[in-house]
Amino acid sequence: MPSCVLAYSGGLDTSVILGWLMDEGYDVHCVYVDLGQPTEDREAILEKARRLGAASARVVDVREELCRDFAFPVLQWDAKYEGVYLLGTAIARPLVSKACLQVAREVGADAFAHGATGKGNDQCRFQLAAEALDPAVRIIAPWRLERFREKFPGRAEMIEYCRAKNIPVNVSKDKPYSIDQNCLHVSYESGKLEDPARDGFALVDFGMSVAPQKAPDKPENARIEFEAGVPVGVNGKRLNAYGIVSLLNEIGGRNGVGQIDVIENRLMGMKSRGIYEAPGMTVLYAAHRALEQLTLDRDLMHLRDRLSPEVAEMVYYGYWYHAKMDALMAFIRRAQRPVSGEVSLNLYKGNVSVAGRTSPNSLYDEGIATMEGGGSYNQTDAEGFIRIQGLPGRVQARVRPREW
Repeated sequence: MPSCVLAYSGGLDTSVILGWLMDEGYDVHCVYVDLGQPTEDREAILEKARRLGAASARVVDVREELCRDFAFPVLQWDAKYEGVYLLGTAIARPLVSKACLQVAREVGADAFAHGATGKGNDQCRFQLAAEALDPAVRIIAPWRLERFREKFPGRAEMIEYCRAKNIPVNVSKDKPYSIDQNCLHVSYESGKLEDPARDGFALVDFGMSVAPQKAPDKPENARIEFEAGVPVGVNGKRLNAYGIVSLLNEIGGRNGVGQIDVIENRLMGMKSRGIYEAPGMTVLYAAHRALEQLTLDRDLMHLRDRLSPEVAEMVYYGYWYHAKMDALMAFIRRAQRPVSGEVSLNLYKGNVSVAGRTSPNSLYDEGIATMEGGGSYNQTDAEGFIRIQGLPGRVQARVRPREW
C-alpha cells in the first residue's frame, strides 16, 4: 500500500483530505508542524487524526527554528510584501515542507501531501521548497485534482462532509474562514471577507490581539535589545528567539498592535483579501528599524531598502531554498553587524512609537547634527558642495531652458 506524509493542521481542509487520501488507498502519516500556533490543542489534533484512521500522527516542534532561522533573517531585511504584509504564513511554509520531508524519510513514505488550493500561494511555497530539498519528491495536492474538486466543490460541501462524519472543525457556514496561524501571525481569509466592501475587523474573532479600541488607556513601554540585527532580549531579560516573539505577542496583543486589512496580489495573478494580526513581529519591525536609523550607513541602508522588496517577493512566492536567497542572506548578515543596541517603544491602542534608542555603534554625532551655533561642522563648506552638485543642472538649463 502506498504511503504519504500529510502536512496536517486538524482544520477543515486537512481533516477532509486525510479521509480522502485513505479512500484513495494511502497509509497517511499526519505531521503537525508546531509553529507556535496560539489557539490550537496539539494533543486533540493528533487524537483526531488517529481516530480518523491515520497510520501515525506526530508533532514536530520547530518554534525556535522558525523564529531564529526564518523570521529573524526576514526581519533583518525589513521585508514586507507590497509594503505592509509581514509574511507570517509565507515564512513558515518552507519549514513545514522540510519537517514533513524529514518524517517521510523516517517512515519511508512515498509522497508529500498538503491542503493548499490550486488558486493560492501556499501550493507554490510547499512544492518549491520540497523539490529544492528533494528533487525526486512526489507531491499530492488534492485541490489540483479534478476528482477531488468534483466531490468537494467548495467549503460548504467540506463542512457538510465533516458534519456527516462527526469530524470536529472550527468553522461554520456562518464563519467559514480559512485561518492560518503560527507564532508570527494569524491570517483570516474566505467567507464574507471575500467582499472587500465589508469591514473585515468586525467579521473575524482575533486570536492574538484585542481591538485597539479595547486596549488600555495608557501606553505600555517595551525595551528590545539587538545584537547584529538579531533580537536577543526584552525588558532587560535575555530570551531565545521564540521566547522573544511570544512575549512581544502578549505585550503587543494586549495593546491592539499589528492588525491589518490587505488586498494583495497573489503569485497566481489574482487579488485576494486577508485580515492579518502580527503583534510581536510588528513591534520587532518598528524596533529594528529605529536601531538601524542610528547604526547603519546611509548608502548601505538605502541599498538594503532597494533590495528588500525583492526579498519579500522571493519569500512570498516560495523561493526560500534558492541560490539568490542564499546570497542575499549572506549579504544581510554582513550588513547587520553594527545593528546592536536597545530600543524603547511605547505601545498605545494599536500604535507603536519610539521612546528612545541607544547603541555602542551609533553613527549619530550631536556635535555635527546640532542646529545650535558652533559644533564640528563648518557650514561654509556647503557652498562649494552645492555648486558642484548643481553643475549638471546649470549646464542643462543653458542648453535646454525650461518654461517657467
